[in-house]
Parts: sequence; C-alpha cells; structure tokens
Amino acid sequence: MDSKIFSPSMFKTFCDCPLKFYFRYIRNIAAPQIDSPFVHGKNLHALAAYYLKNIKIEKFIKKLTETELLMWNNLKQNDYFNLTPLEVETSIMTKISDFWVGGRIDALVHDGEENYFILDYKTGSIPKNAETDFQTMIYLLACDKKLQKYKTLNFVYLDLRNNKTELIKLTNELKENYINILTETHSKTTKNNWKKLTETMKCNSCEYNKVCV
Repeated sequence: MDSKIFSPSMFKTFCDCPLKFYFRYIRNIAAPQIDSPFVHGKNLHALAAYYLKNIKIEKFIKKLTETELLMWNNLKQNDYFNLTPLEVETSIMTKISDFWVGGRIDALVHDGEENYFILDYKTGSIPKNAETDFQTMIYLLACDKKLQKYKTLNFVYLDLRNNKTELIKLTNELKENYINILTETHSKTTKNNWKKLTETMKCNSCEYNKVCV
C-alpha cells in the first residue's frame, strides 16, 4: 500500500468497511458494478469538459436525455461554471507525511483576482458532511500545493439535479484539520489485522459477501 496514491474513494471505502478496502485495494478483487446510475454523470462530465475546452458540443447536446438536458442547463447557467478555467479533468496529488493523496478534479476555475474554485459536478447528491468529505479534503490540499499563491481557494459542489451549490473555503484551521484526519485514517489502513477481520465480519448486502468468509 505504501506505493499507492490514496484517493477519496479509497478512504471512503475504508471508513465504510475495512474488509471492503482489503478486498478492493489490497487483494485487488474487482467488484461487480451497475452502470446505469453512473450514465448521467459520465455524459455530463464529458460534455462539461468539452465545453470548457472550447470543443463544439452541439452534436452531443442533441443526444442528451430530458433529465441530462435539465442538468446541463443548470450547470451552464451556474456562476462558478462560467468563471475562467485553469484546469479541466486534471489529475492532482500531494504528499502528506510519508504517503500520497490525489484524485481527478472536474475543473479548477478562477475569477481573475486570485480566487480559485475547484468544481465538482454531482448528478446525485452533495455529501452530507461536505466540509470533511475525503474528496473535499484531498482536492483542497492538492490544489493548495499546486497553486501555492492565491487569495482564496474554495471547493464547490454543484448539485445539477436540484440546482444547488455548496462552497467550502480553505482556511489554515481547516488545512491543519484535514492533514490530521487524513494522516490518522491512513495510519489505520496500515494497522489492520486483515485475517482477523475476515474471520469475524460478514455482510450479506455487500458486493464482496461471496468472498468475505
């Protein structure tokens, strides 16, 4: 695990169930995925990337479903989405203590006055505790390292289905808290007795239930 870059989904999986983390990221056992819930997200993320890169999108617009078109219009009319793009669909990472964290941002935009906004498009719902969601923490810390100099750095969740936004502004206090949370969580991933866990836990509803014995 030391050579891996820890993503938000890896930390979320560990906190949800250490065994699921073990099967997926240590034993590299792939779990079956249902594609249908992710179709809207894939289509809109691709469309947004083309748009911000000034690629013609008319032919893609015509193929959107009614639901996708509604969400696209919500995104296109959003004030943050209309700021100046600096990065689009870009992988970012940073080192914390002796491990790396990273992910792939939908977009990093700015207002021309050194105020930067990491955009994350959601076709589902915004995380319940958005300020301390692993995605928020990792992306803000990685972009803080990437930019180094700025007036403000913000993470913006865009709920395209309900046309809502939630903004988290990085402060020194939050930065310190994020580093502590990630360091503590990473430490836990290195200390689990996986064999003991596999002998004592089983969840029939989990996608790994057939191998979780």
